[in-house]
Amino acid sequence: MDDIDRTGLKQAVHSGGAADFTRDSGRSLRPRILYATPEMADFVKTGGLGEVAGALPRALRRHYDVRVLIPGYRQVVERFDHIPVVARLQGRAGIPPCDLGLVETGDGLQVYVLLSADLYQRDGSPYGDDQGDFRDNDLRFGRLSLAAAEIAGGADPAWSADLLHLNDWQTALAPAYLSWAGRRVPSVLTIHNLAYQGLFAREALGRLGVPDAAFQMDGVEFYGHLSFLKAGLFYASQVTTVSQTYAREIMTPEAGCGLDGLLRTRAAQGRLAGILNGIDESWDPRTDPHLATRFEADDWRGKRANAEMVRRQFGLAVSRGPLFAIVSRLVHQKGIDLSLAAAETIVAEGGQLVVIGQGESRFEDALRELARRHPSAVGVHVGFDEKDARRMFAGSDFLLMPSRFEPCGLAQMYAQRFGSLPIVHRTGGLADTVEDGVTGFTFGDASPKTFVAAVRRALDTFGAKKRLNAMRRRAMSRSFGWDHAAVDYSALYARALGNGSSLRTRMA
Repeated sequence: MDDIDRTGLKQAVHSGGAADFTRDSGRSLRPRILYATPEMADFVKTGGLGEVAGALPRALRRHYDVRVLIPGYRQVVERFDHIPVVARLQGRAGIPPCDLGLVETGDGLQVYVLLSADLYQRDGSPYGDDQGDFRDNDLRFGRLSLAAAEIAGGADPAWSADLLHLNDWQTALAPAYLSWAGRRVPSVLTIHNLAYQGLFAREALGRLGVPDAAFQMDGVEFYGHLSFLKAGLFYASQVTTVSQTYAREIMTPEAGCGLDGLLRTRAAQGRLAGILNGIDESWDPRTDPHLATRFEADDWRGKRANAEMVRRQFGLAVSRGPLFAIVSRLVHQKGIDLSLAAAETIVAEGGQLVVIGQGESRFEDALRELARRHPSAVGVHVGFDEKDARRMFAGSDFLLMPSRFEPCGLAQMYAQRFGSLPIVHRTGGLADTVEDGVTGFTFGDASPKTFVAAVRRALDTFGAKKRLNAMRRRAMSRSFGWDHAAVDYSALYARALGNGSSLRTRMA
C-alpha cells in the first residue's frame, strides 16, 4: 500500500463508530469521502449506476462524512431556485474552468454540482442525444474527473476529501490527475460495467492535459486510444466491481474487454474486490404506495389484485394463468432476443407477458409485433416509468432476465422482494442473488434452447402451488439492503486510508 500524505492529518485512536481523525483544529471528525458519479437517481439516472449513487452514499453517511459530486445537468440545475457557489475550479489544458455549487437534498445529503452550462445543460441523456454520444464527452467527463481531484486537493476551503470514491469511466481520470500533480489522496474506483471504457482518440491527450509519458501500456493507452477506465484501473488505490462473480469474470479474456491482464495484476496486488450492490428500503410490497394493494408473504390474494391491475393497464384478457414480466433496457446485452424466443412458449402454455423498457429499435419493433399478434396475452410499453415497474414486479409471477452478462443487476432483487421469481442467466450478480429452484430459476448457456427450458420449469412450478408459494416466501424473505455493502466498503476505505479500523472489524 502506498504511503498517504498526512500533512495536517493525524490518525487517532478509534473508539467506536467510523474511523476517527484529529485534524489541526483538534476536532475529532469522521473521514471525508467524496463520491463522484456521472448520474444520481435523485436527479437523473439511466440505469443501475444512478440507483446506486442515490442509495450508497446515504448508507455510508451513517459512518462517514460523505458528499456527492455530479455534473450540473439541466435536470439538476432546474431542481433548485438557487445553487450557492462555494469555489471556482481551475481549468487544465482544454478543460475549461467552472463554478462548483453545493446543494442539499431533502434528507440532508450534501451534493456538489459542477456549474457549466456549455458542458452539461443539454437535451438528451447525460451522455448523448438521438444523434449518438456527445462529441465532447472527453471534455465533459475530463472536467468531472478533474473536479474530483481538485476537491481532494482543497478547492473548497471549507471541505476536502480524505478519499475519493469514483464510479465508472466518467470519473476514472481523477486518480491519474492526482498522481500527475504529485498528490497522494487515496481512491476507490467502482466498475459498474466494464464494457463502457471511455475511449477517445490520441488527439484528446492535449486538450485533457494528459502527459505524453502517460500514454503507454502502464498508463492510459489502450490499443492506440486514450482509455479513461484504464487510467482509473491503473492509478486508483483500490478497484471494486458490483458482484463477486463479475469480479472473477472480468479477469478472463472472455469478459475482460481487453483489460483482463491489468485486472489480474490488480487482483494479485490485493486491490480488486467484488462488493454486491443493494437496494433501498422503498422496495417493499408491504409499504409501497404505488401498488393496487399492499401485501406480504402468504397474502397471495393481494398479489393477485396487483396482477389484475397490471393486466388492465396493458389491456390483457382476464386470466388465472402465469404472468411474466420484462423490466429492462431493450438491448442485446439483456438477452431480449432470448425473451422473444421464449414468448411463443409462454403464450402457448396459457401465460401472458408484459414488457416495459426502451432501447434498440429492432427489439422495440419486434416486441410491438409480438403484442400485435397476441393482443390479449402480450402487452408492451416502450418507455419507462418507475411506478409502472413497481406494479409489474408486484403483479407478475415471473421476471424474464436472460442477460448475456450482468455485472450486478437490480431488477432480480426488486422482483424477489415482490414475490416475482426471476428466470436468469447464471452470470455476474444474477448468479450471486438468485438461487436456482429456491428463489428463482437459473440457466447456464445463453441460448434460446436453455432459456426456454428454464421457462418451462417455471411454468411447471406455477402449476404446483405449494412449491410456487414456498419459493415466493423464500424470495420475499431475502435481504438486499445496503448495510452489508457499507461494511465491505468500510473495510476497503480503511485499507486505502492506511488505518486498521473498519466497520467490519468493529462489528465482528
